[in-house]
Amino acid sequence: MALGIYISVPFCRTKCSYCNFASDVFSRVVFERYVDRVCADIASAPRIAQEMGGQFDHEVDSIYLGGGTPTVLEAAQLERIFAAVRAQFAVQPDAEVTVECAPGTLAPAVIDGLLRCGVDRVSLGVQSFIDGEAAAVGRLHKRATVLEDIARLRAAGITNINIDLIAGLPHQTAESWQESLEETLATAAPHVSVYMLEVDEDSRLGRELIAGGTRYHAHFVPDEDVTADFYVTACDRLAARGVAQYEISNFARPGFESRHNLKYWTRQPYLGFGVDAHSMLRSVSPEAEAVRFATSDVLEKYVAGSPSQNTMVSRTAALEESFFLGLRLNRGVDLCEVTADFGERALNNLRPAIAELVESELMRHSGDCIRLTPRGRLLSNEVFQSFLASGVGNGSM
Repeated sequence: MALGIYISVPFCRTKCSYCNFASDVFSRVVFERYVDRVCADIASAPRIAQEMGGQFDHEVDSIYLGGGTPTVLEAAQLERIFAAVRAQFAVQPDAEVTVECAPGTLAPAVIDGLLRCGVDRVSLGVQSFIDGEAAAVGRLHKRATVLEDIARLRAAGITNINIDLIAGLPHQTAESWQESLEETLATAAPHVSVYMLEVDEDSRLGRELIAGGTRYHAHFVPDEDVTADFYVTACDRLAARGVAQYEISNFARPGFESRHNLKYWTRQPYLGFGVDAHSMLRSVSPEAEAVRFATSDVLEKYVAGSPSQNTMVSRTAALEESFFLGLRLNRGVDLCEVTADFGERALNNLRPAIAELVESELMRHSGDCIRLTPRGRLLSNEVFQSFLASGVGNGSM
């Protein structure tokens, strides 16, 4: 099965207040050393896979550069990374090649570099088309910047564009959220991602919200119910204009679903390179279904050569993953496929949890498939926890 390749570029022009990723503002002096390490890891991919206990495949059908902001790298550095990938892997001619970009970083020279790298898909971290909302969380762009970038990308022939939006930003109102949605639709971007603001201790804004403080405009963050309403509005508005939801946070016109991200939700193999990059490969051991491993989330440790840490995925864990990843997709989970993969007894162990979730109207059971209801998507973490606690790990598989 062809691999997906993920490459982390943890460098940003500025650190957004809501960001809980392993990214930050670093001196450009570090960039070259980082690219050296990433390229070395790519060249060592067969050995790394072997050491982690995973099956290696040279065929690749998707590449994804995420961040951070990959386009803060020099064009020559990006080209080095892509050259390393193509030297080690057999990248299919029709592979999906995505780069995440912050609006305002797409100078003509950068776009030319992306084209030389074979990039055919760009994900723009817009978050809001309202200039005041974007500025409140540390974004450096304005609405006009985004529209100019989209026009330049299309003029260069890159038309497969994703727009990221966040519901629940400081100062956001029902009216401003509707304006961001309408501007998104007006761009005719074929893919849209809508995330609800995460409140946790891994971001400055999250910590301030938990503490009840006012820094980072925390006292202007809409409450959870309002944010949920924004999300529902987005689902309805995008669907009405032909941008259908296919995953909890992702919406696309027909044929423009993210092929790379679908690998994560359908448990297909992928390799990650760079800081805090995660991988999942089929296991070489008959005692495990797969192996997951990840690099250090600390830049200095990664560049210094800190080894990846792996976790073997048992059949029980694989079954759990099949549900809490598969249920993210609107098409849901096919119970016949679960039975074929894991056996009737494993599915019978889950039937009480399934029945309870259907009774609670968090899931719908139709034919051989179960899928989340709209309410279930809002409470998806609770649904997923039901499968983790459902008793499938009792050794009866």
